[in-house]
Amino acid sequence: MMQTSMSKSIYSKDYKEIIERLKEARIEADLSQQAVADKLGKPQSYISKIESGERRLDVAEMKKFAAVYNKPADYFLK
Repeated sequence: MMQTSMSKSIYSKDYKEIIERLKEARIEADLSQQAVADKLGKPQSYISKIESGERRLDVAEMKKFAAVYNKPADYFLK
Protein backbone atom coordinates (compact mmCIF):
# COMPACT_ATOMS: atom_id res chain seq x y z
CA MET A 1 0.00 0.00 0.00
CA MET A 2 1.38 3.40 -1.00
CA GLN A 3 1.23 6.14 1.57
CA THR A 4 0.94 9.70 0.35
CA SER A 5 3.04 12.34 2.00
CA MET A 6 0.62 15.16 2.67
CA SER A 7 1.50 17.61 5.38
CA LYS A 8 -1.37 18.74 7.56
CA SER A 9 -1.75 22.50 7.59
CA ILE A 10 -1.78 22.51 11.40
CA TYR A 11 1.95 21.75 11.21
CA SER A 12 2.71 24.12 8.35
CA LYS A 13 5.12 27.01 8.79
CA ASP A 14 2.33 29.52 8.06
CA TYR A 15 0.03 28.01 10.68
CA LYS A 16 2.80 28.00 13.28
CA GLU A 17 3.45 31.69 12.57
CA ILE A 18 -0.24 32.50 13.05
CA ILE A 19 -0.27 30.67 16.38
CA GLU A 20 2.94 32.41 17.47
CA ARG A 21 1.36 35.82 16.72
CA LEU A 22 -1.73 34.79 18.64
CA LYS A 23 0.38 33.91 21.68
CA GLU A 24 2.44 37.11 21.37
CA ALA A 25 -0.76 39.20 21.18
CA ARG A 26 -1.99 37.59 24.40
CA ILE A 27 1.29 38.38 26.15
CA GLU A 28 1.29 41.96 24.79
CA ALA A 29 -2.25 42.38 26.12
CA ASP A 30 -0.89 41.24 29.49
CA LEU A 31 -3.47 38.47 29.71
CA SER A 32 -3.05 34.98 31.10
CA GLN A 33 -4.48 31.99 29.28
CA GLN A 34 -7.09 31.79 32.06
CA ALA A 35 -8.09 35.44 31.61
CA VAL A 36 -8.58 34.92 27.85
CA ALA A 37 -10.50 31.71 28.47
CA ASP A 38 -12.80 33.56 30.89
CA LYS A 39 -13.44 36.31 28.31
CA LEU A 40 -14.28 33.68 25.66
CA GLY A 41 -16.32 31.48 28.00
CA LYS A 42 -13.94 28.56 27.45
CA PRO A 43 -11.73 26.45 29.72
CA GLN A 44 -8.06 27.42 30.04
CA SER A 45 -7.10 24.15 28.33
CA TYR A 46 -8.81 25.44 25.15
CA ILE A 47 -6.33 28.35 24.97
CA SER A 48 -3.39 26.11 25.84
CA LYS A 49 -4.28 23.56 23.15
CA ILE A 50 -4.62 26.26 20.48
CA GLU A 51 -1.31 27.90 21.44
CA SER A 52 0.49 24.53 21.48
CA GLY A 53 -0.94 23.53 18.08
CA GLU A 54 -2.87 20.62 19.58
CA ARG A 55 -6.20 22.16 18.56
CA ARG A 56 -7.01 23.82 15.25
CA LEU A 57 -8.03 27.45 15.21
CA ASP A 58 -10.77 28.43 12.78
CA VAL A 59 -11.45 31.85 11.30
CA ALA A 60 -14.46 32.57 13.50
CA GLU A 61 -12.39 31.81 16.61
CA MET A 62 -9.56 33.99 15.30
CA LYS A 63 -12.00 36.92 15.09
CA LYS A 64 -12.93 36.39 18.76
CA PHE A 65 -9.27 36.33 19.79
CA ALA A 66 -8.65 39.50 17.77
CA ALA A 67 -11.45 41.27 19.64
CA VAL A 68 -10.08 40.16 23.03
CA TYR A 69 -6.56 41.27 22.10
CA ASN A 70 -7.80 44.51 20.47
CA LYS A 71 -6.11 43.65 17.17
CA PRO A 72 -7.47 43.53 13.61
CA ALA A 73 -8.07 39.93 12.54
CA ASP A 74 -5.51 40.23 9.73
CA TYR A 75 -2.80 40.97 12.33
CA PHE A 76 -2.45 37.21 12.75
CA LEU A 77 -2.14 36.60 9.00
CA LYS A 78 0.80 38.89 8.18
